[in-house]
Amino acid sequence: MILKAKYKRMRKLSYIFILIILPVISFGNKQLMVDVEYAKGQYKEAAAGYQQMVNDGYKSAVIYYNLGNAYYKLGDIPAALLYYEKAHKLSPGDEDINFNIRYANLKTTDKVDDVPEFFLTRWGRAFILSCSLSTLSVLSIIFILMGSGVLIVYFFANKFNIKKFSFYAAMLLFFLGLLTVFIAGRQSSYFDNHKQAIIFTGTVDVKGGPAAESKTLFVIHDGTKVSVLESNSNWIKIGLANGNVGWIRASDAKEI
Repeated sequence: MILKAKYKRMRKLSYIFILIILPVISFGNKQLMVDVEYAKGQYKEAAAGYQQMVNDGYKSAVIYYNLGNAYYKLGDIPAALLYYEKAHKLSPGDEDINFNIRYANLKTTDKVDDVPEFFLTRWGRAFILSCSLSTLSVLSIIFILMGSGVLIVYFFANKFNIKKFSFYAAMLLFFLGLLTVFIAGRQSSYFDNHKQAIIFTGTVDVKGGPAAESKTLFVIHDGTKVSVLESNSNWIKIGLANGNVGWIRASDAKEI
């Protein structure tokens, strides 16, 4: 019976290894192979490899960023911007990603100026997007655990000065924990309420309504980032950073 129990335990461990560990190792090896292809200048093969990982369901700022770089090297600016922007959503405070977005935008046809906004609004958005959701999640857990530990010190300390210090330190840590949770919620809400897309068709006529016979209001080109305001059948209502609004076919753009 003891041998049988050990066999069952080993079998369970084997299942865990097969189901959890092996895919992680396999994914790591696959990414390493694709990274080597990119380093060798085999950008077409690297793009295909990163794209396959994305198609398989892997979501990572690093993979999106590397895929954007591969597409940029291939001269596919719309695809490069699409994946730079996807990486930005997962890691909005990453300066390398933000720099590449600005640099790739120099290669696009349309130069759209942003509508001036109140400086407090701009600062508030920059503050909310300064860290990734994963970083904020880790920080919130650390702050709350540290606050709990310091609060235990407060309950068991005998000296007044230690109790006073530990109480206020615990309150500060709990406040920081709640603040990071709040910022994470605001960041998630920001991206949920600001759906954007990249134009992939060379030249797009922006219409006054969701119909081909509607009047053309203006023209945009591939690589331009637009806000997705509304959808109607095979059409989407888009907005530009300069305030221009109109309708385009949904097939002309890919959502970030």
